[in-house]
Amino acid sequence: MGGSVAAVSSHGTYSFSKPNRDRITLLAGLGVEGDVHAGVTVKHRFRMRKDPSQPNLRQVHLLHEELFDEVREAGFEVAAGELGENVTTRGVDLLGLPTGTLLRLGDGAVVEVTGLRNPCAQIDGFRKGLMKQVVGRDADGKVRVLAGIMGVVVTGGVVRPGDPVGVELPDGPHLPLETV
Repeated sequence: MGGSVAAVSSHGTYSFSKPNRDRITLLAGLGVEGDVHAGVTVKHRFRMRKDPSQPNLRQVHLLHEELFDEVREAGFEVAAGELGENVTTRGVDLLGLPTGTLLRLGDGAVVEVTGLRNPCAQIDGFRKGLMKQVVGRDADGKVRVLAGIMGVVVTGGVVRPGDPVGVELPDGPHLPLETV
């Protein structure tokens, strides 16, 4: 089970979108080198206002490229990095992974999945109406969040577009992803 890295992105200052790079370096326990969200404690501005000492469970934001195909059908053009993700993947069911899954990126980097990205109103600021495409309800009325997943860096390394993505599921009962 696996796929590939479609794009990598980072930004050293707070902004919604992140420019694509030819590579990013993941740092164990911190996140993406030079990215504004890297750190041991939370770096998301809203979460920092609540409690800046919280552990950073959002060191790396991963998003499936297939989402761009889905929102395009609804009339939205979105490209890699524009929703603020660090790693855009292809061929991996990110949203179907359980908490604690290890993603092996490239030659040696490992990211542990911590949960779903909690989408914010900035998505509609980027493209009006897009929020309804990434947060909605399924046929049973259950909320579905499609804005990607978050993780922490277990093992650092360089990640480039075209690198493989390996998936290692955790032992024991699989816990579904919740927003972090």
